[in-house]
This record gives sequence, structure tokens and C-alpha cells, in this order.
Amino acid sequence: MAALKDIKRKISAVQKTRQITKAMNMVAASKFKSAQMRMENFRPYAIKFMDVMSSLALRVDASSHPLLAVRPAKRIRVICMTSDRGLCGGFNTNLIKTTEKFIAAKKQDGAEVTLVSVGRKGRDFFRKKEKLVSEWVDQLNRFTMNLGVQIGDAIIPPFLAEEYDELYLIYNEFRNVSIQRPSVVRLFPLPTIGQQEEVEPEKRLDYIYEPSEEYLLDKMLRMYVHVLLYRALLETNAGENGARMAAMDNATKNCEELITSLSLKYNKARQAAITAELMDIVGGTEALSKS
Repeated sequence: MAALKDIKRKISAVQKTRQITKAMNMVAASKFKSAQMRMENFRPYAIKFMDVMSSLALRVDASSHPLLAVRPAKRIRVICMTSDRGLCGGFNTNLIKTTEKFIAAKKQDGAEVTLVSVGRKGRDFFRKKEKLVSEWVDQLNRFTMNLGVQIGDAIIPPFLAEEYDELYLIYNEFRNVSIQRPSVVRLFPLPTIGQQEEVEPEKRLDYIYEPSEEYLLDKMLRMYVHVLLYRALLETNAGENGARMAAMDNATKNCEELITSLSLKYNKARQAAITAELMDIVGGTEALSKS
């Protein structure tokens, strides 16, 4: 009977766990729907903004603005975006592994690498392994464009002061709930942003700028950084909630399978106990009849 009680206790515990994972799945699904809507609404604007900025950068002398200055990549700064919370499968692990490989490759080339962490999980992992110059944690649950502006305003002055030569952003590029890929984008210097594929000069779109290209570039360059950072925050947030929703759904299914397995085990143990009791009764009856 002690074994039956243990199995029954395990079934009850797994049922409670299933209730928790199911509730977390529903919460994550609600947050994911909202995050996905914000991301999809902002993505076309961000893509077009990057195209315009790339077009401007290709038409302006790189020495005309300090944010476009190309210097030898001796000091590199990396922004790693992760989530603040766990229970989202391999979401944070993939981002951290991508960041580790990227940093290792740059160090092998002889560059000095510093890190900017956005999200508690990345901060906790790299805190004792890499040189953290700044961090933003516990702000990804609810955020607006202001967070992208804050991060952008913190990373631009050091580049202008030549504290680092290149800036890279590593974030989660959201495809769908089941496909999420870490993406590495170079922020500074600017010219390659938005030009993942080479475009022939005769096929490249030509814009008419009013006022001048130099004036617009100076005004829009900081806005470009804010836009790209905010887009990365939106995609990372949507990916986090999508990964958590999938993880909790898998956890709920595993709980159901475990409950089925434990119930079968309980029934078998109960049947064995009943059979043993019947055997004792039959044996006792035969012993009495013989006496």
C-alpha cells in the first residue's frame, strides 16, 4: 500500500505541474500575439528606413560624418540581446553561443572585444567571462521606443570618442514560433547595413533628397540606430514569448504522458495488491478446509 500511495502522490504532483505549465502557455500565447503584432507592424518601416540610410551612406563621403568613419577594427563592441527570464527552451542558449563564437573569432583576429548586455540572462552569463561596459536588465517585459533611444544614446558617444572601432548587434531574428535564428548585424560603420546583397548600380533605387543628403544624414543617423535597436528588441521579445509558448506546450504534453504512464503503473500495482490479497484468502481457506 505504501507503493500505491507514492504513485498516487506523484500523479497528483504532476497534475499540479501540468496546471502550471498550461497556465504559463496561455499567458505566453497572449503576450506572443501582442509582441508579434508590434513586431510585424514595425518591421516594414525599419526595413525601408535601413534601405534609405544605406542609400544615403553610399552617396556621401565616408569621412563626412564621424559615425560613417571606417577605422581599423582593433577594438570591437558587441551588443548581445537576450531575455530577462528563462523557461523558453534553447532561446537564450542559442543567442549566447552565437555571441561566444563571434567574440572568439574576433579575439583570434587580434581585436579587443567589449560587451553591452541587454537582458538578464546574457548579463548573468557574461558577467564573469567578458568585459561588460553597460547593461540593461528587467526592462524587456514592457518597453517602448524609449528603450531603443536610451541604448542608442549610450553607444554613440563612445564611438565618436573612438573608444571602439566597430559595433555589432546580436539579436534573435524571428521567423515563426518554431524557427528563430540568432542574427549578427554591424551597426557601425554604417555602409553595409541594409545591403545584405550586392545591387548593381543601374538597378539601385535613386532617391531625390530635400534638403541635402549631408544634412539629412546627420539628422537621421541617430534615428537609424534607434530604429534598428527597437526593431531588434521587438523581434527578440516576440521570439522569447514564442519560444516560451512552445516550451510550455511541450512541458504540458510531457506531463500528460507522465500522468498516463504513472496511472498505468498505479493500476498494475493496485491489481497486483488485489491479486496478492486474493491469494492469501484462497490459501487461508484451503488451510482451514484441510484442518
